[in-house]
Amino acid sequence: MLNLSGVTLRRGRNLLFEDVTFAVHAGQRLGLVGANGSGKTSLFAAILGELDPDAGAIQLTPGARIAHVAQESAHGQRSALDFVMDGDKELREIQHAIAAADTRDQEAGPHAPPHALFEQLEAIGGYAAEARAARLLSGLGFRESDNQRAVEAFSGGWRMRLNLAQALMCRSDVLLLDEPTNHLDLPAILWLESWLLRYPGILLLVSHDRDFLDALCTRVAHIEHQRIRVYSGNYSQFESQRAEQLAQQEAMHRRQQKEIRHIQSYVDRFRYKASKARQAQSRLKMLERMALIAPAHVDSPFNFEFMEPPRQPLHLAQLEAIAAGYGEPVLQGVDLLISAGDRIGLLGVNGAGKSTLVKALADGSTVLSGSRTVSRDTRIGYFAQHQLDQLDPRQSPIDHLRPLAPTARESELRRYLGGFGFGGERIFEPLAPFSGGEKARLVLALMIRQQPNLLLLDEPTNHLDLDM
Repeated sequence: MLNLSGVTLRRGRNLLFEDVTFAVHAGQRLGLVGANGSGKTSLFAAILGELDPDAGAIQLTPGARIAHVAQESAHGQRSALDFVMDGDKELREIQHAIAAADTRDQEAGPHAPPHALFEQLEAIGGYAAEARAARLLSGLGFRESDNQRAVEAFSGGWRMRLNLAQALMCRSDVLLLDEPTNHLDLPAILWLESWLLRYPGILLLVSHDRDFLDALCTRVAHIEHQRIRVYSGNYSQFESQRAEQLAQQEAMHRRQQKEIRHIQSYVDRFRYKASKARQAQSRLKMLERMALIAPAHVDSPFNFEFMEPPRQPLHLAQLEAIAAGYGEPVLQGVDLLISAGDRIGLLGVNGAGKSTLVKALADGSTVLSGSRTVSRDTRIGYFAQHQLDQLDPRQSPIDHLRPLAPTARESELRRYLGGFGFGGERIFEPLAPFSGGEKARLVLALMIRQQPNLLLLDEPTNHLDLDM
């Protein structure tokens, strides 16, 4: 069991949520939803012990094993199969103990390692571990020939799949998955969905894929207004329940406002009339004691539009006979003309060259041969995941925006950032504690402010919540 009791969590001065209490049991699959920056990833960090709650306690059944997907990119010369098997730490400990015992025995003379170690290995299914790791790799889209390739030979998206496979390899009691579908194509998503439906432990899932949430969740925890409320059912059922609650809240708010107006009218009429003053004073105290019901509010916090570019050429960019890649060509013989009004979707498995092609268009950095032509009036807006890492964590959102609008007044910059969900003093705070979704919103805001007429978007929705 995972139990949260009166938990309050802050990041810096920012209150994420307070006095949160709920429990999750084995076999339950809890979807964690809420706006970017509301505290989803921070809650995972607290469960992992990487963050200490400011109040309350997070308790796990003693001895419970937690698995999660490492956020840093996998690297090294280990084979993909070995890397995935490292996820089963108990397996590796027993294997190392057998190897150590074997070494000691060979030094003393040819003897077999202690029999108890082999019994432990059999008890945890250690003899089938390699086959289990191979099945995970196959389900996530790896070919059999990939199993012995070095981890660092894979592209970034495939390395993230390796991290996911390693987390699934762990024989865990609690599994924390933060946007697991970001780097998966559709067959891999469907395979992962079926695997998670059979997972016997506690699953906590952060995802902005509503179909994925619908298929998996038995409960939904919604973070809003510094509170976490748990609903039964999947995401669609959560939306239905929440819509009903909001409708009830709005109806109660209207009834209360009508009652307040009626009482206030009585007080205004009779508070200075001697025969009615006592009753008027009593009603005035009633108003003061009344707990106000807030109006239901579900409007999107985002309000922005793409700025008109200074000029709009007919032909924006052209690639002719392009070979593109990193030392070795990933793509060859590419001919592509992009004109005003085009909407082009790039499809292909991870490693097929989608990002390589986008970079060839963006700045030519991956072009190995051929011709890249960009109109002198083309203004490129380029969004890619690595740009989140290029933001200065010491600077604030308004610090990043000012160089792009040096003559704009602060009030104008405030309004602009407010359209992307950055309000109040938040625009002056350093980016270091901001969530991935908040950083993605800021990168989009900076890109749009440059008034592009050609947008190159490489997985722009990976970190964004459903409203954005």
